[in-house]
Amino acid sequence: MLDFLTIQTISENATAITLIYVNLLAFVLSVLVAWTYERTFRGLSYSRNYVQTLILISIVAATVMQAVGDSLARGLGIMAAMAVIRFRTNFKDSRDIVFMFAALSVGVATGVYGFLIAIIGTLSFCTASFVLYYSPLGSRSIFDGMLRFSMATDAINDKQVLENALKNNCKTFALVTLREMSGGEKMDYAYQIKLKNKIESDEFMQELSQISTLSGLSFMLQEATVEL
Repeated sequence: MLDFLTIQTISENATAITLIYVNLLAFVLSVLVAWTYERTFRGLSYSRNYVQTLILISIVAATVMQAVGDSLARGLGIMAAMAVIRFRTNFKDSRDIVFMFAALSVGVATGVYGFLIAIIGTLSFCTASFVLYYSPLGSRSIFDGMLRFSMATDAINDKQVLENALKNNCKTFALVTLREMSGGEKMDYAYQIKLKNKIESDEFMQELSQISTLSGLSFMLQEATVEL
C-alpha cells in the first residue's frame, strides 16, 4: 500500500523520475511548512523573503543529500564548501529558527528517500504549530494594558472618584509611573490594569472621561507593548 513511498532506497543509479519525485515532494511539504508559518505568525516583522526561503532551502537540502548519498568523501566535501560560506542572517525570533530547521528536515528526509518520515513529520509539525497557536500555553497576560492620564494636583475629590472607578472596573491595577507636569500643577499617571471579565474597555474609558479634571486619557492594549 505504501510502495509509492519507497521508490528508491539508495542514491546510486537513481532514475530521473525518482529525482523529480524527491524534489517535488520536498517542494510540496515545504510549502505546507511555509503556509503554517504564515498563518501562525504573531511577530511584528513579517518577511516574504523568509517564507520563500523556507521552501527553497528544503529543495536545496534534498539535492545535497542526494548528491552526498552514502559517500563519506562527498559529505566531507560538502562540509568544506559550507564552511567557506559565511551566514550573517540573524534570527530575532527563536520560532523562525525552528521553522527553518523544519524546512531543512523536510529536505533531508526526502533527500535520503525517507518519504513516509517526511510526510508524517511535516504533518505532525504543522498540526502542533496550529494547536500551540490557538492554545493559551505560554501566555502570561497579567494585565490587559496601560492606562495613562493626567490630573490636577489639588483635585482631591476627583482622585477619590478615580480610585473608586478603578476598584469597581478592574480586577487588578498597579501604578507604574507618577511624575509632575506643568510646574507641579498636574500629575501624570500610568497604570497597568486588568479589567473584570464583564467590563468593556470602551465603557470604562467613558466612565473615566466624565471626571472633569482628568485629561490626556489613553488606553494601550498589552499586545501592542509586549513581544508577541
